[in-house]
Amino acid sequence: MSSAEPIGPAGGPARAILVGVDFGGRGPFDASLDELALLAESAGDVAVARVIARRKAPDAALFVGSGKADEIKALVQGHQAEAVLFDQALSPAQQRNLEQHLGVAVADRTMLILEIFAARAQSHEGKLQVELARLQYLATRLVRRWSHLERQQGGIGTRGGPGEAQIELDRRMIDERIKTVKRRLESVKKQRKTQRRARERNQTFRVSLVGYTNAGKSTLFNALVKARSYAADQLFATLDTTTRQLYLEEAGRAVSLSDTVGFIRDLPHKLVEAFEATLQESADADLLLHVVDCSSPVLDEQMAEVERVLEEIGAGQITQVLVFNKLDRLEPSQRPRLLRDVIERAGGQRVPRVFVSALDGTGLAELRQVLTEAVGGTLDPDLNAPHRPPIDVDSADESAAPTLDTPFTGTHDSFASSS
Repeated sequence: MSSAEPIGPAGGPARAILVGVDFGGRGPFDASLDELALLAESAGDVAVARVIARRKAPDAALFVGSGKADEIKALVQGHQAEAVLFDQALSPAQQRNLEQHLGVAVADRTMLILEIFAARAQSHEGKLQVELARLQYLATRLVRRWSHLERQQGGIGTRGGPGEAQIELDRRMIDERIKTVKRRLESVKKQRKTQRRARERNQTFRVSLVGYTNAGKSTLFNALVKARSYAADQLFATLDTTTRQLYLEEAGRAVSLSDTVGFIRDLPHKLVEAFEATLQESADADLLLHVVDCSSPVLDEQMAEVERVLEEIGAGQITQVLVFNKLDRLEPSQRPRLLRDVIERAGGQRVPRVFVSALDGTGLAELRQVLTEAVGGTLDPDLNAPHRPPIDVDSADESAAPTLDTPFTGTHDSFASSS
């Protein structure tokens, strides 16, 4: 079974067909392909049609099978598309075969994310990190349709020895460049380590903003520290870590607040490795503000993906505060009566939650109060700890009771109010 749905007139530099394959619950699947469409838009492409296919397993040669590939080819011709974008990762052979069959460029989700990162990186460190990830990705893609890779080099004045294929030269050049970039990034890691040690000597309390891409981290960062960091309603608007001092008046001291790169489903592992120096800011933080788009219909899945990456970079055990942002996008009937409460996660962890709108300032005072308590050591020490006996809400302080006017419909099965 499958469906192909035209999605309107096209424009822009590249007309693209979006393709997603449902393997029956084996791995995440976006039936709407909305996130892939946002990725395409962020990369400068425009989607002209969406294709949903259903299979038990990927086809070894064409990923979607020959029949579905023929259907996609007809759409390419009918819409005069210039690219086909897949929501899942393709093997090098599948990508090559699809390009030959469809007659247009084919990119998978990983390549699309890498292209966006390459276009958005601003700092020297960010550019190095993206270059490393792209080189590591390209190293597995040399066996493609390019005929020059089959030529052999030889003779006087050439770098390669007699009979050395062009693909071997290209692979060797990539390997050498990867080693160079890794050395430079190692130097960056040492510089950041020195900076972190200086903050530790000054007993600076470190707070990092983490969350799914486009959850509003940069907008919240700007609202808290009155900064002018770039913020936009798009995926991966921020790639480079920005750190500023946030003064907490009630605590009588400042904390270090860092805005970090956003996460996304199926974030390429090599990209996580490449951004290790940047993500280390989160791993070394004293407190994580996990920013969530509370208006998202898939917020549970997005939160789970952030938790997965945090575990991967060694930040899974750091105390968290959930910041449910974009409160202004909720209908009045969906909004909570209290802007601060505590929720209990499936594993028994109790986590403080603050509802905010970074856009209009709602809830920022409550968030600052949570930060003040965290700095002063008065934030409930049992939060983020394993399950404990339930609180007697009747005798507890009202500000700690997560009483809601109506159940918050943004949270689903994986989260429940502790009331």
